[in-house]
Amino acid sequence: MKKYALLCAVLALQAGASFAKDWTEIRLASEGAYPPFNMTAADGSMRGFDIDIGNALCEELKARCTWVKQEWDGMIPALMSRKFDAIVASMSITDERKAKVDFTDKYYASPLALIAKKGSPLQPDLATLKGKKIGIQRGTVSDNFATRYWDGKGPEIIRYAKQDEAYLDLRSGRMDAAFADYLEAYGGFLTKPEGEGYDVAGERLFGKTAEEKAVIGEGIGIAVRKRDKELTEQLNKALAAIRANGKYDEIQKRYFPMDIYGN
Repeated sequence: MKKYALLCAVLALQAGASFAKDWTEIRLASEGAYPPFNMTAADGSMRGFDIDIGNALCEELKARCTWVKQEWDGMIPALMSRKFDAIVASMSITDERKAKVDFTDKYYASPLALIAKKGSPLQPDLATLKGKKIGIQRGTVSDNFATRYWDGKGPEIIRYAKQDEAYLDLRSGRMDAAFADYLEAYGGFLTKPEGEGYDVAGERLFGKTAEEKAVIGEGIGIAVRKRDKELTEQLNKALAAIRANGKYDEIQKRYFPMDIYGN
């Protein structure tokens, strides 16, 4: 019986080894419609902070990586169906998402912000938003926050497939404000010609209560299937390496004049 048990243990170890991946090839997904983090160039390729970070991690891992463009709404389902191996698309680390996927350590952090015309009296609260139209990208943390705290309580929440569609309607006057990740709004709208005349209305939201902080999340991480623990570990090691060797700072300075990693 002891010999049989030993044989079973050896076979189990061999079976586990046979299923382990070495991750020399990794498929990364991003949206390509969330500047300056991920955007689509004229030739169809994706560029931006997320893309540069993903490429730097692959270089550190000496892995051959390919990029897959995926609509935001279907990101996690497509990951689970093995269309790609990891999501590098400015996805906030929240308890709701952690129930479905694992995350790496954060690679940046950002509060939420209400974007409106300069001088607007609006604030990110129910008192000033009553009767106002607020544009939000569907399925984002800003959507989750607005759904929990604002929807059906005064403001009219209008959801879009892409963040830039919300800004387009804001500029056309079809809505009163947009609600988004602050850094995306800063780099993708406020610092662009089309964002002239607009600014953050009121305070930026980091979460005033434990519940709000849970909705906003713990920062931005890379989502990986729960079964692929080795990939999460390797990406974490690579992220720590590019933070230490200066590569992260080099990439950050291409897009932002401030530190976006946070404490």
